[in-house]
Amino acid sequence: MIIRILVALLLVGSALAQNVVHYTTTTANVKYLFATVEPVLRLKSGDILDTNTLDCFGNGLKKPGDTLSMATGDNPLAGPFYVEGAEPGDTLAVKILDLQVDGDTGVGAFAPGFGAINETNYTPMLHAPLPERVWFYPIDHRDNTATFKALDSDFSVKIPVHPFFGCIGVAPANGEGRTSVVPAEFGGNMDSPEASVGNTVYFPVNVKGGLLYLGDGHAAMGDGEIAGTAIEVPLKARVQISVIKGRTISWPQFENDDAIMTVGAYRPVDDAVRIAFTELVHWIHKDYGLSELDAYELLSKVAKIHLNEMVDPNYVVASVEKKYLPGKKK
Repeated sequence: MIIRILVALLLVGSALAQNVVHYTTTTANVKYLFATVEPVLRLKSGDILDTNTLDCFGNGLKKPGDTLSMATGDNPLAGPFYVEGAEPGDTLAVKILDLQVDGDTGVGAFAPGFGAINETNYTPMLHAPLPERVWFYPIDHRDNTATFKALDSDFSVKIPVHPFFGCIGVAPANGEGRTSVVPAEFGGNMDSPEASVGNTVYFPVNVKGGLLYLGDGHAAMGDGEIAGTAIEVPLKARVQISVIKGRTISWPQFENDDAIMTVGAYRPVDDAVRIAFTELVHWIHKDYGLSELDAYELLSKVAKIHLNEMVDPNYVVASVEKKYLPGKKK
C-alpha cells in the first residue's frame, strides 16, 4: 500500500511539474507567413501548449453553396510561439500529445490552376481549367469517421479520421518570410500525416526562440493530396515543446517508438528523395553508430518512402523501422 501511495505521489508530482500554457487562435490573430515576427506567447522548454487552429480556409466555408472566395486566407497559422533557450544550431522538438477535430464538418475543394492533375501556372495547357468545386464531409465523432458524399451521384463512403497538422514549422533562416502554402527546410505546409499524435517532430532552430507555427488541420488525406486539399478541419491541439541544445539538423525529422523519418521538400522529386535519404543516412550514422556506407546499404533493403503531397514542391518522407537499427548511442 505504501509503495502504491508513493508511486501515485510521484505521478502527481510529475504532472504538476509540467507547465501547461493555453492559447486561443482566432481570425484576428493568425499569420500567413512563416517569418521572424513578434511572438504571441513565450514558452519554456518542456512546456505543454494547449491551443486551437483554424482550417485552411480560416473556418470560412460552412455549408453547401459557400465558395472559396469566402475563405479568409490560405492556411492561417497559430503563433509564433517563442521557446526560451532556443538558439540557432539547436533543435526544437515538438511532441504531439493530442489532436481533436474541432467541429462536425470538414471541407474539401479544388480550384482552377491548382492540383496535381489540373493545369497550373507551371504546367499550362490549352484546355479550360477545371472549375471550382467544394465538398463537405460530416464528421462522426462516435465512430471516428468522415463521410465523402459524391456531388454528381448518390454515392457515399466513410473515411477513417486521422487528425494531423498540415502546417507545422519554425521561422526560416536569414530573415526570410515564407508563405504558409509552401514547405521547405523550416517545415511549413508539409501536409505530412506523420505530424500526428504519438510522433515527435524535430525542426532546425534558425532564429532565437525558434518561433513555432501550427495550423491547417487535416482529418484525413491520401498520398499526394492530388486535388489540393485534404479533409480540412480546425483542430484542438496539445503539444509539448522542448529544446535540444547542440543538436543540429538541416531538415525536419519525425520519430516515434517504432521508426525514424526524414523529409525532403523540393523539385524535382529525385532531389526530394535524395535529400530525405541523405538526411536519414546522416541520422543513423550520428545516433546509431553505423557507418554511412553501411546505413546506405541497409536502407536500400528496408527503407520506406512516400509522397505526402504533389501540389506544392514535392515532399517526401523516408523512414526506417528501429527494429533494423543497432541500439541508440548514449
